[in-house]
Amino acid sequence: MATAPAATMADLLPDVTGRFSGEAALSIKSNGKRSDLTYAELAAIVGEVGLGLVDLGLQCGDHVAILCDTRPEWIYAQLAVTSAGGVVVPVYPSNSAAECQWVLENSEAKMLICENASQLEKITAIRDGLSRLERLIVIDPVPERSDAIAWAQVRRAGDVQELWSIAASVQPEDTFAIVYTSGTTGRPKGCMLSHRNVRATVDAMAELDSIRPGESTYLFLPLAHVFSLILQLLCLNVGGRLALWGGDATRIIEEIQEVEPAYFPAVPRIFEKIYARFAPALRDKLGEQGFTELVTIGAQVRAEHHAGREVDAERLEWWKAADEQVFAEVRKVFGGKIRQAATGAAPIGREVLEFFYAAGVPVLEGYGMTETATAITVSTPQHFKFGTVGRPLPHLEVRLADDDEILVKGANVFEGYYKNEKATAEAIVDGWLQTGDLGSFDEDGFLSITGRKKDLIITAGGKNIAPSRIENDVMLSPYISQAVLHGDRRPYPVMLITLDPEAIGEWALERGKNNDLAALAEDPEVIALVQAAIDKANENHAKAAQVKAFFVLSRELSPAEGELTPTMKLKRNVVNERFAAQFDHLYERC
Repeated sequence: MATAPAATMADLLPDVTGRFSGEAALSIKSNGKRSDLTYAELAAIVGEVGLGLVDLGLQCGDHVAILCDTRPEWIYAQLAVTSAGGVVVPVYPSNSAAECQWVLENSEAKMLICENASQLEKITAIRDGLSRLERLIVIDPVPERSDAIAWAQVRRAGDVQELWSIAASVQPEDTFAIVYTSGTTGRPKGCMLSHRNVRATVDAMAELDSIRPGESTYLFLPLAHVFSLILQLLCLNVGGRLALWGGDATRIIEEIQEVEPAYFPAVPRIFEKIYARFAPALRDKLGEQGFTELVTIGAQVRAEHHAGREVDAERLEWWKAADEQVFAEVRKVFGGKIRQAATGAAPIGREVLEFFYAAGVPVLEGYGMTETATAITVSTPQHFKFGTVGRPLPHLEVRLADDDEILVKGANVFEGYYKNEKATAEAIVDGWLQTGDLGSFDEDGFLSITGRKKDLIITAGGKNIAPSRIENDVMLSPYISQAVLHGDRRPYPVMLITLDPEAIGEWALERGKNNDLAALAEDPEVIALVQAAIDKANENHAKAAQVKAFFVLSRELSPAEGELTPTMKLKRNVVNERFAAQFDHLYERC
């Protein structure tokens, strides 16, 4: 066993097994029953899978793709491939067959670990086009196939030291994973992340004390995303317990209450939905002024506690009553033991963050990219500012170009795009990663994201508009799930709106209306709700950026329709092209 912190991710498992052998590594739920897997038991399973893959021909440097939802087998597979010196290629389970083919062929994957019959069907459709693929392994039982190997057949009992010996030969500069970008503007590109890149992020995040030994982290986000991939390594690195219960989006709230995590990472929409459970009722009960006072004083007291300062007796007494009557109920939704939550990848409303902070559930924003092995800036309970994405990690250099593009240099900046020297040269200039994001720093070094260079809208009058700002303000309405600003080379901005099925459905049923989205998209009262949200958002923006007209789509935008990436990022060019007629109609009408 390793006695010093692992230098590579290949050495991670033998290292942590030596330090946390009998502690719980994974919390698993199967057939309704919850069980914990210790670090020693995890190492034993990974050992069997790793030795089996070696028997099947896996050699150091070979590429192995994983096409699977978030579940324990994903982690077994990743750790086994890494320990055997292989390179992991995560593939989003929501990818179409054509998207899978691109990633598998471009990455030159030698093996594919596939989840089930549904995913196998995709691969069957493209199998003839996968010239490099030698082995196809399926986790769940499927009808017999001559070229598919069952997961149970892969596992081979043996001396795990055989695998650890291979792991010890892996060097920090070797490639750990090829993680494909979202592909918002074209073909996804394979980011080559070395063990050194990932180690730098894991070490920096470990110092922030977000995840602690023995505490639970509930993970439902796709492990194909770099954030989840790094997060599970971080959790194992510090001796935490990772809860993997299936990732069913309809059961997240139910599961988080049962897991009782201390740390909970999620996309902004999850927190916005929980906020919508409490805020409207509290506003009705307390009035706008009373609600504002509740959140303001609650946040002030929390800030004093985090800073280690005493709170005056009168405010403390008021806060204790509010905490017991209101905020304790909010914490119950998160299981009652929540210490910190994290979000990123998309904007989240300041009022949402302030509410949860006051409730004792600090939802902290960060910023990063696949190209930086997740993190560039982070927030902590002691050092954060609402509306910013935190401050740069200590080991990173971050500055702004003349046009306010965020530039990054440091140990976790990727090695380049696989088989794409042109894109690599465009991304890294004079040692600085060109992020494509626009930002600003305040006097205390906190970074705010102001937009994307490629997303900037320039109106016919020459005004530059960063669409995400006003889109985010509009989406503060609990009834609106997505907002897309349109207006490049046009006289003024207009907007596409989608409705939140759950929130607007409840609103409709309370009023005896049909809760069908298509019907509600044309309902005058719903149109009035949307108009009110847009009017409120417009108040925060200059006249040139204000939305003059909108239309409501009868469904949500989705990855299945090609309008969003698997990580739910907007493909703005696709939306602009697909709904060009509707946008044109708005200008004709005005």
